[in-house]
Amino acid sequence: MRNEQQFKNQHVLVLGLAKSGEAASRLLYRLGAHVTVNDSKPMEENPQARDLETLGIKVVCGAHPLTLLDEPVDFIVKNPGIPYTNPLVAEALKRGISVVTEVELASKISEADMVAITGSNGKTTTTTLIVEMLKNSGKEPLVAGNIGTVACEVAEKATDQNIIVTEVSSFQLQGTEKFHPKVAVLLNLFDAHLDYHGTKESYGHAKAKIFANLTEEDFYVVNVDDDFVVKLAEEVKGIKVPFSTTQEVVEGAYVKESTVYFKTERIIDRSDITLPGKHNLENILAAIAAAKTMGARTEQIVKVLKTFTGVEHRVQYVKTIEDRKFYNDSKATNILAAQAAVSAFSEPVILLAGGLDRGNSFDAFIPSLQKVKAVVTFGETKEKIMAAAKEAGVDVIKPVLNVEEAVPVAFDLSVAGDIILLSPACASWDQYKTFEQRGEKFIHAVEQLIQR
Repeated sequence: MRNEQQFKNQHVLVLGLAKSGEAASRLLYRLGAHVTVNDSKPMEENPQARDLETLGIKVVCGAHPLTLLDEPVDFIVKNPGIPYTNPLVAEALKRGISVVTEVELASKISEADMVAITGSNGKTTTTTLIVEMLKNSGKEPLVAGNIGTVACEVAEKATDQNIIVTEVSSFQLQGTEKFHPKVAVLLNLFDAHLDYHGTKESYGHAKAKIFANLTEEDFYVVNVDDDFVVKLAEEVKGIKVPFSTTQEVVEGAYVKESTVYFKTERIIDRSDITLPGKHNLENILAAIAAAKTMGARTEQIVKVLKTFTGVEHRVQYVKTIEDRKFYNDSKATNILAAQAAVSAFSEPVILLAGGLDRGNSFDAFIPSLQKVKAVVTFGETKEKIMAAAKEAGVDVIKPVLNVEEAVPVAFDLSVAGDIILLSPACASWDQYKTFEQRGEKFIHAVEQLIQR
């Protein structure tokens, strides 16, 4: 661990627990900081807070009182999900107190180089691919961030013989100041999380912070098919490594005559790649660009691409029942992700969609809905998706209560050869704690079909 004394005797307020807040609190306490934890959940319902209190950490639960700022506070570590409109956060910024997220801590203590991946869609798949591609290639890769263990926990144990591969969100990146990956990957930008960021420009600015501290010796991997990404990367220091599914970018990763190349090196024929879909081809090119930049062996990359079938909850094959294939794409929490999932199949698709209403319309989803056989919809956005499906000319539209009810309804609507796809195009928080829980409920409902 690097610079172990940097937090000693500093006064740190950790705002919000969950996994990242607890990990940051424990790390800072071990490094000699004076830590105060503040979480909105009452103490009696908060086992994490009680555990931290037994260590000797000061814990304030049940609300976010502004009086916490009357005590010495050198900086705040904020849970990424807490908005900057939170009165305590807003007041801290007004007073000139630094507010960061735990990935900032990870960057400050890590002895290992970091590969950081962000974008509206494809982060988890790309992160997983990079980790797998870097195996058996010298330094041992460690996965961190939204996809796995909290980044600061991984960074605490990492050495210079590791490479930390971390998925980072716009929420996390907005709370960074010195965050410094060796390789920064920006996959794409779509109108997502506007309830948090307000505008696409603000959202893009948060994502672009992944580039903020790069030097001329670092690398940035960017999707040159995405005009917004290209614009955000215009002033970046470092060595550009582009990727494209449509252009022959000989300084990066690209496709030429159905063959994938990195620079002038032939990597693999597209027909030998297991992972389906154009969106996954973009993820693959980004992963190759990042992995090769960090020393991955071509043989390992080819092995991964011939065997990797996807990550859990991301166009994840579940089961075939009476010649109907079920796919779990619960991680598709926006329209672009669901569009990509639908376009990955040539077979008739029965789509299960719906969830948290963030205030956006589903007009952009209509062209993709024109390709589906039936829509089964649920959650807060049920009426909006029904309207979009009707506009798209979908013949069969069925509203149901939730994912569990959607599965048997979809099966009854299907015939042999159909794809039954959960790709909600919405976040899960109206009915489920996480997209993972929603995906697990889908898989369980599929298992119940077998019993039926």
